[in-house]
Parts: sequence; C-alpha cells; structure tokens
Amino acid sequence: MRLALAEAELALGSGDVPVGAVVLDRDGTVLAVGRNEREAHGDPTAHAEVVAIRRAAQVRGDWHLDGTTLVVTLEPCVMCAGAILAARIPRVVFGAWDEKAGAAGSVHDLLRDRALPVRAEVVPGVLEAECAAPLRAFFENARASEL
Repeated sequence: MRLALAEAELALGSGDVPVGAVVLDRDGTVLAVGRNEREAHGDPTAHAEVVAIRRAAQVRGDWHLDGTTLVVTLEPCVMCAGAILAARIPRVVFGAWDEKAGAAGSVHDLLRDRALPVRAEVVPGVLEAECAAPLRAFFENARASEL
C-alpha cells in the first residue's frame, strides 16, 4: 500500500485525483504500478487501477491476471471493478472507502456479486486514514479554489 500511496502522490503533479495502484504477482513481486492519469492524458478511463492493469497485462504478455493482487488507495469504482473482473484479478486490497462511487462494498459490491461469473476477494481499509488524507486535502483545495 505504501507504493500505491507514493503513486497517488505523483498524480498530483498533473492535477489528477491522488489515487495510486499496484499489481502484485502471486509471490508479491510488483508487476506494475499506476496512478490516475485522466488529466495528464485527457482520458476518462485512465484511473489508477486501469493504468496498472494495462501495464501488468503488458508485462505478463497476457490479459489474464490470475494469481495477482491489486492494491489501490481508494475503493474501485464501477468501471474499475469491471476491469478487475475482466482481467480475472482474484484479490483486491484497498485503503479508503468511496462512499459516493465505490463498487467494492460501499455503494455497490460488483467485485463479490454472486450473479457474475467471476468474483474477487476484497480486503478493505488497509492504511485507510493514510489513504483518505491526500484525497480529502485534494478535494478541500479544489473547493477552496472554486470560491
């Protein structure tokens, strides 16, 4: 999670929401990292999770990411949960809850939805306060700038 937090901090350089993600192989080796790059690339799909998943698939040479773990600083949204399931990532660890758009147990629970053919184990709240702090500061600063 500390590596994901470092990635989240780097997202601030481009004005992106500070979210970071890491994909780990079965043995804990880092396959890929990602951070929000929506502002940096003008790409609405460039969430930290999607960026990390794309990079991990490139490293593996296969979009099937069986046996991996995705670690992310913020609870995945619906789009990212879909990408996680499509990539067959069996385990997701996240820090802060997203009470507005989360899809791993707060608003929705797509990652564990029994109606879907693929599910993932979810480990929430890891370093939750540390993951929530930069997000809170980012949005407080954004609101202050609008005044």
